[in-house]
Amino acid sequence: MKTGRMAAAAVIAAVLSAVTAAGCGAGKQVSAGAAVTAAESAGAGGSAEAEAAGDASGAEETEEAGNASGGKTRELDIVLDWYPNAIHTFLYTAIERGYYRDEGLDVKIRFPANDNDGLALVAAGKADLSIYYQQDVIQAVVNQGVGIRSIGAVCQTPLNVILSMREKNVNSPEDFAGKTIGYGGTALSEEMVKAMMEYVGADPSSVTMQNVGFDLMSSMTTGQVDATIGCLVNHEVPQLKEEGFDVNWFSLTDYGIPNFYEVCLLANNDLIEQEPDTLRAFLRASKKGFEDFKADPDGTLQILLDNQNAENFPLTPSVEKESAQTLLPRMEQDGKPFLSQTETCWQENIEWMLDRKLIDRKPEVSEVMADLGE
Repeated sequence: MKTGRMAAAAVIAAVLSAVTAAGCGAGKQVSAGAAVTAAESAGAGGSAEAEAAGDASGAEETEEAGNASGGKTRELDIVLDWYPNAIHTFLYTAIERGYYRDEGLDVKIRFPANDNDGLALVAAGKADLSIYYQQDVIQAVVNQGVGIRSIGAVCQTPLNVILSMREKNVNSPEDFAGKTIGYGGTALSEEMVKAMMEYVGADPSSVTMQNVGFDLMSSMTTGQVDATIGCLVNHEVPQLKEEGFDVNWFSLTDYGIPNFYEVCLLANNDLIEQEPDTLRAFLRASKKGFEDFKADPDGTLQILLDNQNAENFPLTPSVEKESAQTLLPRMEQDGKPFLSQTETCWQENIEWMLDRKLIDRKPEVSEVMADLGE
């Protein structure tokens, strides 16, 4: 599922250009609207879901009886990284069981029209929150000057793996030599393959990298490539098994790639600075949803299945059940509570990306990660 993102840098640049062109004295709604128009022109919009996300101004309050605050309800919208699947169970559970409402929040989930909407819409102030990828956040902040930060890590360890059909005998980066590795068109993926090969003493020039866009699974099953980087252990692995394929996979972090948060919760800097209590309330309710996910995976997965986007991304219950079993020990670990994040993890990824020339400078951790406390 972590595919595409080929136009992310161009779209973010378009967003920033539009915001700048709108002028420092322009109202937020005007500059944000211009930004998203520019983003759509660059290929980052157009679906009803994205338009719905864009229509949520991030400052709306509505009368809502029965919430814990006893007054107005703050509406928040969150753009998913992809269509609903097991990793989002905590969100749907917190909505269904009223945990956000108890905090005085009305949380609306939006689906992305494009794979970079989580960055573009939040950066433009056209969505309050999103779920997105750690390294992409670092690149967007450093290379494009995007004003976003992570407020919590959804998954404490990577889900991204090297995946292949078993008959290809790709069991480590040493086996990449003479093989073709498919990827979703990002410099980050190419650099990870190169770094893993260097880690085991293999020659990176001996591998062929092939941009397969969104077709990571089909490019493998049809023999177009020998393996891929970008498939997720909690989704593509059980999905391929469900379809009868015999697969191999291994983790990037076994071969010199630093541990990274697969996805994080993002907010723009204005919201972080102006409404920290609102975001703390969102995090508290989200943690309650996750506690229910841990205690009753089957029951909470049913909430997810009841809210799936069946038209565009139908879910297979058995795949989501296996996905949950994979996710739960990765979303929270000993000494690493759900949604916690450390400066160390961010610093290690910043340094690795700087060393691999994926970013132009070394940012302060505070530029990419917000510590909201309790």
